[in-house]
Amino acid sequence: MSEGHKSADNIAEKILAWAGEAGKETAFDRAEKLKACPVGHSGACCKICFMGPCRLVGKNAETEAAGVCGATLPVVSTRNLLRNVAAGTAAHSDHARDMAATLKAVTTGEAKDFQVKDPGKVMSTAQKLGIDTQDKDVNQVAGEIADTYLSWFGQQTGEIGYPLSAPKKRVELWRKLGLIPRGIDREVVEAMHRTNMGVDQDPTNLLHQAMRTSLADGWGGSMIGTDISDMMFGTPSPIKGKVSLGVFKKNEVNLVVHGHEPSLAEMIVEVIDEPELVDYAKKSGAEGINLVGMCCTANEVLMRHGISSAGGFLNQELGIMTGLVEAMMVDVQCIMPSLAQAAKSFHTKVITTSPKGKMIDALHIEYDEHHAKDTARNIVRTAIDNYKNRTSEGERIDEETDVVAGFSHEYIKYMQGGKYRGSFRPLNDAIMAGRIRGVVGLVGCNNPHVMQDSAFNFLVEEFIRNDVLVVATGCGAASYGKAGLLTPETAFEKAGPGLKEVCEAIGIPPILHLGSCVDNTRILTVATEMVEEGGLGDDISDLPAVGIAPEWMSEKALAIGVYFVASGMYVMFGVGSPVAASKTAQNLISEGWEKAVGGKLEFVPDPQKILENALAHIDKKRDALKLKKYEPGKFAAERVLLDMAARREIDKKRIEAAKA
Repeated sequence: MSEGHKSADNIAEKILAWAGEAGKETAFDRAEKLKACPVGHSGACCKICFMGPCRLVGKNAETEAAGVCGATLPVVSTRNLLRNVAAGTAAHSDHARDMAATLKAVTTGEAKDFQVKDPGKVMSTAQKLGIDTQDKDVNQVAGEIADTYLSWFGQQTGEIGYPLSAPKKRVELWRKLGLIPRGIDREVVEAMHRTNMGVDQDPTNLLHQAMRTSLADGWGGSMIGTDISDMMFGTPSPIKGKVSLGVFKKNEVNLVVHGHEPSLAEMIVEVIDEPELVDYAKKSGAEGINLVGMCCTANEVLMRHGISSAGGFLNQELGIMTGLVEAMMVDVQCIMPSLAQAAKSFHTKVITTSPKGKMIDALHIEYDEHHAKDTARNIVRTAIDNYKNRTSEGERIDEETDVVAGFSHEYIKYMQGGKYRGSFRPLNDAIMAGRIRGVVGLVGCNNPHVMQDSAFNFLVEEFIRNDVLVVATGCGAASYGKAGLLTPETAFEKAGPGLKEVCEAIGIPPILHLGSCVDNTRILTVATEMVEEGGLGDDISDLPAVGIAPEWMSEKALAIGVYFVASGMYVMFGVGSPVAASKTAQNLISEGWEKAVGGKLEFVPDPQKILENALAHIDKKRDALKLKKYEPGKFAAERVLLDMAARREIDKKRIEAAKA
């Protein structure tokens, strides 16, 4: 962390400066006071049973150290990593289970406040799942989709369906290695069983289960969550919005929706402008009601409705410290337990809504999808009633930053060819010609042990300057928004000549906002589409692409990273490594995984080194594909634009090849 600076976000810095003068503690302060235990931080601590915790340290710990039971350092490190992946998978997948149950309730008429808003997504999803749609209405089809999803959780044998939509070569590899998840819950439970004291003692075997469990997230739970959100709330397309801690209104009731499950937030969006509630707010002395998102729920409502975002994980306490938040509604995941304590110094009410995520000193208004709008109205009224209690305490900020968000993989395909000729051909051609060097998924959380947004902002600017297209989700996407990097105009100011030309032609930013952390699955779908379009190899591992989480902190991030590796991607994490203590573990997740599945996981704390490694990997993949060597501003000859007859001939050959 740079001396004197905790955040690269200037507005966050102002609020942190005020908090320091006012004696208000934040996660940034606690990160400085509470130094991480070096033994646990590096993966050398085992606390699975009560014979320990055991600290496996020393000069020759890799080969000589052992816990009371005899577990070696490589076993302990890989076992800990598997548990992390299982927890991250459980978080995303439990979210998906709730979404599937809600979708089912919508189709049976039990959740009357919801409806299917994207029938086209329902039908395309049914086709993907092999569900017959003939002579069935949208609700019937959606109900069968929900039943299919719910069956994947309890399935004990066989294969869940979504992994089968990966490139053919990848599916064949997964089957050969036994990596396709048999059931989402089964893989999580088996991971916990294997890591219980005295079960799996083989680091390679433990990491094999880590990959299979993670695939139950990426090609299971998270992909389910994304697709259901699109079906129920609409598939995103580009929309303007604002991202900043300055989006709170001084003369309006400010209500924040924070967390990860979009259902209740969508209901609040629907009721927030109801005349009765607006009149109620005005009678309370406010000029109106201002809805603001925080963390991944912010990404959900931003990319579908243009609702302003106050930023990601590390901004939640700072939002309260503006003194302008009447209520902060939270559900699950990445909710700091400190929120209710921070709110005690202000008038803010923290409202928990999930039975899975209660908080001491917070108000609990439990969400019920069967009475969703009533719950939403109750929360809005609670915020309005609290407006009269606002004081002058806090640091008010007025600055806002414009963003363009909401690039679903469907829209990326559409924008390259229109409604009837949408494809990934232009993107593939741009990569093959050298206009675009490659693609990077620059995603993940913030961590207060790193200056907030600093690694994200450094890397994203360097990548686009080097003609690398960036796709973003989660807190990373919020950081680019706050820095003013999520507008098409950014391409003209900061992008390299090839990327600039492509962005200008299509009318897109050089950094595409794809949504929340479960929406990392959109990147998997984009990668699959690129492979199937042709010209860039026949597997995800062939693509000139890299996944990076430079400021990670969550077990969910590890699950995401591992499912990208298992899908064939080179993935790097910043900050530090949870397996740093064991060279065996490090080698297994890098060289070992690369040999097995074509992807590898490395922990690289230095952003400059991450940049160098990523560009070298992209160029290596370009060479392997025998593409033109990347040179800024120098492009290969354009491909000839095909007429419809030529395209039909190509489609005919593809169909014949698929049948063969």
